[in-house]
Amino acid sequence: MLSCMAQPARRPEQVDEALELDPAAVQRAYQLHRARRRAHRNKRRETKRAKLRFWLVLFALVAASVYLSIVIWHQVQRTFGL
Repeated sequence: MLSCMAQPARRPEQVDEALELDPAAVQRAYQLHRARRRAHRNKRRETKRAKLRFWLVLFALVAASVYLSIVIWHQVQRTFGL
């Protein structure tokens, strides 16, 4: 009747043997995860430093522009006697 009916899933054969883990593979996996954590920490640290640099440069530019504005205003007052 219905030949296109779904078949039950095949079950993998049961393996009675214990899994053999390669100690070098385990060590490589630990090293990989340590490297990923280290890279994540470094990226976070560099992001914080970049934000700090940005705000310091912005503050310095604003301070310099305020200073120049004051100096120019005093020069204009002295020159034109305002």
